Amino acid sequence: MQAAINAARGQLPANLPSNPTYRKVNPADAPILILTITSDFYSTARMYDAAASIVQQKLAQIQGVGQVFVGGGSLPAVRVDVNPTLLNNYGLGLEDVRKVLSTANANRPKGELSDAHRIEALATTDQLLTAAQYRPLVVAFKKNGAVLLSDIATVTDNVEDIRTAGQLDGKPAVQLVVFRQPGANIIETVDRVRSVLPAIQAEIPPKMIISVALDRTTTIRASVRDIQFTMSISIALVILVVFEFLRSPRTTIIPSIAVPVSLIGTCGVMYLMGYSIDNLSLMALTVATGFVVDDAIVVIENITRHLEAGMTPMQATVLGAKEIGSTGRWVSRSSEAWR
Repeated sequence: MQAAINAARGQLPANLPSNPTYRKVNPADAPILILTITSDFYSTARMYDAAASIVQQKLAQIQGVGQVFVGGGSLPAVRVDVNPTLLNNYGLGLEDVRKVLSTANANRPKGELSDAHRIEALATTDQLLTAAQYRPLVVAFKKNGAVLLSDIATVTDNVEDIRTAGQLDGKPAVQLVVFRQPGANIIETVDRVRSVLPAIQAEIPPKMIISVALDRTTTIRASVRDIQFTMSISIALVILVVFEFLRSPRTTIIPSIAVPVSLIGTCGVMYLMGYSIDNLSLMALTVATGFVVDDAIVVIENITRHLEAGMTPMQATVLGAKEIGSTGRWVSRSSEAWR
């Protein structure tokens, strides 16, 4: 893709600000965080400049952050709105204005000083940055004298794209949209971003305020807390039910140990395989907890039944576990006979 872009560069206009770029986009990968910069003192152009030159660069260096896009504005620029009627009265065209603007704003070497031993190049920063510097430019010389840019056009300090804007609570704002790297943990990445926000705030003008407009982890954190609470309640209720019906603390200890051991073992396997815990895996663990407890209760109840019938603990354990283990085969055979 990049090779094709480079090959086509010669066919594109020579005055493009930069080469075309491409990026891969996953439609299912939504931004994890949207930051905004607002100010009651600075213009949108100044805020966008600070966001693109400082904040965006700092955020892109954080571990887990994939891409950071700046929106809601554009870079500062000088806009020249030419009056076609006045231009025609002076016998000029738009190409004449374009040539004057490109020539006046070109950063070229100014010359050099040399002697028998060395040469010193002369370089000065002559780039025009404000509208006041553009207005006195001479576009052409006519019979009545020089035609200035301010005579045929309205020159103002503005932004590159006047059709892009952003707001936060009714105030002009610049947005920074943060995407995570593939496979990065969302919560950990957002926590890292939030931890460096005070340092980034200190590097921009103090009257520019960085705030969080959208945090995707809010619902994720709430879901994780709810699932953890549900899992804890389910384990506690199962233990209470077992104790209520069997009335044996010793027997109640069995599901109390089986559940934590099963959960720890599952999390250990997930860690070794490089998996992370998300809402889906937590839901699966919650459902699996019921399976583990259900199997443990069925085995314990069957062994208790044989103990009450007069068997020894060893006989009751072997026979009870054997009967439970053959239940699946018995159901399968019964189904085949019924069909």
